Amino acid sequence: MKISELQEARYRYQPKLPKMLRGEISDIVAKEGEKTESVADKEKIRALFPNTYGLREVSFEKGKGEKHKRERVGVILSGGQAAGGHNVISGLYDALKKADKENVLIGFKGGPSGLTDDKYVEFDDDFINRFRNTGGFDIIGSGRTKIESEEQFKKAAETAKKLSLTAVVIIGGDDSNTNAAVLAEYFKANDLPIQVIGCPKTIDGDLKNDDIETSFGFDTACKTYSELIGNIERDANSAKKYWHFIKVMGRSASHIALECALETQPNVCLISEEIESKNMSLDDIASFVADSVAKRAENGDNFGVVIIPEGLIEFIPDVKSLISELNDILVKYEKEFKEMNQNGKTSEFLKEKLSPSSFKTYSMLPEEIQKQLMMERDPHGNVQVSLIESEKLVSGLVKKKLDEMAKEGKYKGKFNAQHHFFGYEGRCAFPSNFDADYCYSLGYNACLLIQNGYTGYLSRIKNLSKSADEWTAGGMPITKMMNIERRNGVDKPVIKKALVELDGKPFKFYEKNRDKWAVETSFVYPGAIQYYGPSEISDRTTITLKLEHE
Repeated sequence: MKISELQEARYRYQPKLPKMLRGEISDIVAKEGEKTESVADKEKIRALFPNTYGLREVSFEKGKGEKHKRERVGVILSGGQAAGGHNVISGLYDALKKADKENVLIGFKGGPSGLTDDKYVEFDDDFINRFRNTGGFDIIGSGRTKIESEEQFKKAAETAKKLSLTAVVIIGGDDSNTNAAVLAEYFKANDLPIQVIGCPKTIDGDLKNDDIETSFGFDTACKTYSELIGNIERDANSAKKYWHFIKVMGRSASHIALECALETQPNVCLISEEIESKNMSLDDIASFVADSVAKRAENGDNFGVVIIPEGLIEFIPDVKSLISELNDILVKYEKEFKEMNQNGKTSEFLKEKLSPSSFKTYSMLPEEIQKQLMMERDPHGNVQVSLIESEKLVSGLVKKKLDEMAKEGKYKGKFNAQHHFFGYEGRCAFPSNFDADYCYSLGYNACLLIQNGYTGYLSRIKNLSKSADEWTAGGMPITKMMNIERRNGVDKPVIKKALVELDGKPFKFYEKNRDKWAVETSFVYPGAIQYYGPSEISDRTTITLKLEHE
């Protein structure tokens, strides 16, 4: 198979480990800290996890430890792809082999279902070496199966016992690591000597807290999107005739949108959490963006860039109410709706069924968006908001607003929109040096947690705004991050998502500068991810992480 020169060079790249993790595995010892409690709903979480609740935080330091037991470890990639997953597996493999050459690492194919369905591959040096420092999850594939039924738990236990596993490492986001906590509790409750360790992954950046400074993949995704946004900004400034509306991934939180804005300084960046906090309507959002368009037109600048988070639609109060009503109506009156829709009387039907305020919101939407709301539903009868082209929705509403302003003599510019959605482009790029190093350290550290007998923990690397030499390693009980949320009518224990903090330093920095960026052409062109060269360029992390830990 022919490979690129960059791919060949990346195979040879040796990820940087924290200084404290270098040397012999037996020269690293665990130090336990205070007992932990869940972030909320303490009694409910304690009741659900009686065997793994209240565990102590763990940090690693140099010292003389004991010779550890031999390990047979299974590893699972779970959920959406994120750059660096291969390096978590590489770091785990290398640490296991360094501890004992007879240790074994098994990869379960296709996500958690690989464990329940007994589908796996045993790794060796040649296999691992083909995937070092590369993007994607193609080493074993991924999946979104949740291990939650009694039958699934039993099948997972049977596979683990058949393979004589001592531990399972689950690499995933908040739902996947919630699953890791549940699996750890099940094994412990049934006296099965199988440890479970999680590793924090998601490009969305919403798996973080005081202990998890960032999830892996976020750095690479933001740099990839920022390169593309910078390219578009350069094009916009060259052609000087288009407004570009760019949607970026991030369903539940706007971390990616905010980081890309800090990297590229667009004219407008919508932050879902702020829109919800200020109770902004669709009309408010249209006015906010149109104001920038109009002010730039006064300077002769009929071009610009707007960044929109993927999950925007769910944070707009009036749209959120509309969607909630539609979900109920489309289930309750399914047959009647289909007949009215086929006869071209959808609007008449909805005017009768929706509340006046929701029908007004519906009427504001462009026809294409109305169709998307009507046609796309999930198996539970809910509107699939992720399929709504919010970048086109916003630009369409801005166009209407500008037309109104023009009639009143408040706008004399030209407005032509282009639309983009950056999603899959950022999930499987060659990991940045930061993600390559961070992920390798997470996997290496997971081995140490296993060797020291811990279960129900998340691999934790901290001090990430510093050089890799200064990073620290340890583990955090997963139950510490959990709360209770209502899912499909049932209370479920889940890891609490981290949204953009409006009083946090990254947002405050953006807020301080956005009025200037809205009118002036302050574009920044980050360029491609740099893998080689001066450390301040090739090893730099996100502006978000830098600001949060100044």
